[in-house]
Amino acid sequence: MIRLDAERSVSFCDGLRRRDFLHAGALGMLGLGLTDLFRLRASGAVDTTKERNCIFLMLVGGPSQLDLWDMKPNAPAEIRGPYRPIKTNVSGIEISEIFPRMAKQADKYALIRSCYHTAAAVHDTGHQMMQTGRLFQGGIEHPSVGSVLAKMRGPRGDAPPHVLLPRPIGATGGNMPHGHGAGFLGKQYDPFILNADPAQPNFKVPDMLPPDYISTIRTDRRRRLREMVDQSVQELEAGFKVSQDARLLDENFNQAYTLMSSAKMREAFDLTQEDDATKDRYGRNRFGMSCLMARRMIERGVRYVTINMFETVFNEITWDIHGSAPFSPIACYRDLVGPMFDMGYTALLEDLAQRGLLDDTLVVATGEFGRTPKINPAGGRDHWPQCWTMLMAGGGVKGGQVVGSSDEMGGAPKDRPVAPAEVAATICHSLGIAPDAELTGVQGRPIRVIEHGFNPINELF
Repeated sequence: MIRLDAERSVSFCDGLRRRDFLHAGALGMLGLGLTDLFRLRASGAVDTTKERNCIFLMLVGGPSQLDLWDMKPNAPAEIRGPYRPIKTNVSGIEISEIFPRMAKQADKYALIRSCYHTAAAVHDTGHQMMQTGRLFQGGIEHPSVGSVLAKMRGPRGDAPPHVLLPRPIGATGGNMPHGHGAGFLGKQYDPFILNADPAQPNFKVPDMLPPDYISTIRTDRRRRLREMVDQSVQELEAGFKVSQDARLLDENFNQAYTLMSSAKMREAFDLTQEDDATKDRYGRNRFGMSCLMARRMIERGVRYVTINMFETVFNEITWDIHGSAPFSPIACYRDLVGPMFDMGYTALLEDLAQRGLLDDTLVVATGEFGRTPKINPAGGRDHWPQCWTMLMAGGGVKGGQVVGSSDEMGGAPKDRPVAPAEVAATICHSLGIAPDAELTGVQGRPIRVIEHGFNPINELF
């Protein structure tokens, strides 16, 4: 989270210190320079006729395809699990009984039932691949599609281009990056991170400044800070090499100040403006309120919102149904996690559609992998990257369809296998970003947005 009024000074790797300046937990407001923007447009890397947004729902834990969206009711009990399929409002499409609201909106979303990856069956690698299209190897940390969009499109007015709600993914067992950041593009394209639970009764956005806070005194204080930064950077340029952190500090000041003092962005985070009926429809929980906040952000100019449904898979009820502590039992799908997703997801699609935003907003919902076809001795299912189901809606995607299928056990793609890089390419395509565009980051050499040989899932459009 960016702070302009941090109580402690901040140290940078070049030894500089800025008292009462930026506390940088995420630097997500630095926009694209006009020169870069015109160059990208001229090269065809950015389709300026498409001004679409994306809401990316990371269903941390790995939802079970067999218990949710790719049920096998005729399979043996140890495969089909405890839940039964129900019909949807689209003929021929059935989903789990734990999603009654989704069943009434199947015409709005597409099911991709043949997702897979071949990396290790650990959460972190799946998070990386589904958000960036690649596994981090050779010391290269690839950027999320949200950060690519931030670089190639820049912000709309004073809205940050990429926001992450409610918190970053924490410990999931692998001790590796989870893929939501800017990677080799540099910290200036990281998402703006809320880092708070919007479902808490006393919720208020940390460090966002209410109108009565932006007084003459505070404005004068920030003017003095601006002068201090200008003087420090000028002194450095006069006699020393200016580090990337120092330049970033200077470049981000105006945009950070603009965000923190923006009435429009304060309003986006202010859920007190929503009535009780709307909050009840989304669900008064962390995921539901994050979905509601995402809708408000899209309305106010944010291009890309990442929502992590959970922060960890340990000692918390999540999609990670190994069946025994510290993980979750399969019953939580019916009792807690399923209803939570059913409410938040459908309310989000409903609101976007009613407000005329769904056609221009791609909504992606996926886990990092699926679950084993056979139920384990603890009564749950284990990690299974060989096959799972994900959802896409809006953003040009034709709802009411199924892409790909799995075998009779739900354990492997039967037809139209879909790799993470194809998912990332599809998101780029919807957002008007050429998957073969090259990006040059802090490492100095150009790297393609999407690995060569992977294309969008054209059947969706």
